[in-house]
Amino acid sequence: MHKLALLGLFAALQLGAADPRIGSWTLISAQSSLDPPNKLSITRLHDEVHVVISGDTHLDFTAKLNGHEASVPANPAFNQIELRRIDKHQVEIKEKKDGALVATIRDKLSRDGNELTSTTSQNGRADRITVWTRTGGKKAANDLFPGEWAEDLSKTRLRQGMALKIEAEGTDGVRFSGDFSYSARFDGKEYDLKNSINDTVTLQLVDAHTVDAIYRRDDQITQKDRWVVSADGAEMTLTTTGTLETGQQVKETMVFRKQ
Repeated sequence: MHKLALLGLFAALQLGAADPRIGSWTLISAQSSLDPPNKLSITRLHDEVHVVISGDTHLDFTAKLNGHEASVPANPAFNQIELRRIDKHQVEIKEKKDGALVATIRDKLSRDGNELTSTTSQNGRADRITVWTRTGGKKAANDLFPGEWAEDLSKTRLRQGMALKIEAEGTDGVRFSGDFSYSARFDGKEYDLKNSINDTVTLQLVDAHTVDAIYRRDDQITQKDRWVVSADGAEMTLTTTGTLETGQQVKETMVFRKQ
């Protein structure tokens, strides 16, 4: 049961976090040499991101993070944009006017996910810095959870010596292999489990640090889990409640450390 629970957590967390900047942001004027509009919102829209800047001026566009051009309507400075994810903390943006490069922007997320620094480069001009602070939305969940994890036996009553390795599958899914396996997306739908006592799992990302998972067998809920990752991303705590095949009700807490 506990291996199944851990699996559900990672399936949830790998999805919908391709852009580390997702959330809402406010300009920190004192740290910025550039004076752009003072509100920034970045949300996931299917396999794209929807970016809205509001304040003194308005900018609204939707694009994928694949380096391909997307149109930017009603903007005199540039009418095309390219987004490309560099790594889990950085995104590169290219602003173009009728195919000609206008500016290149490098967005970099702080280690704790609460500050976003934008560096704008243009030919013939000094680089300009814009700093934003997070006011809402999720941090990039996949900054916290991927990797190899081992059960911390000093903090867990139920000592099973569990060890896990989770890999992403594409940009919006995960694949887990072990005593059982499945591929799933973080979209609230039920997904089949292979070689498991349960049939399906449904995942809900509560926030960047918390995931709820519900497991079903024969259309009945058999297990509910909550995973919480620490602020530094080094420790995860699982609280699981469920019903064994014998009908016995159980509740356990397990702690894992990133290796």
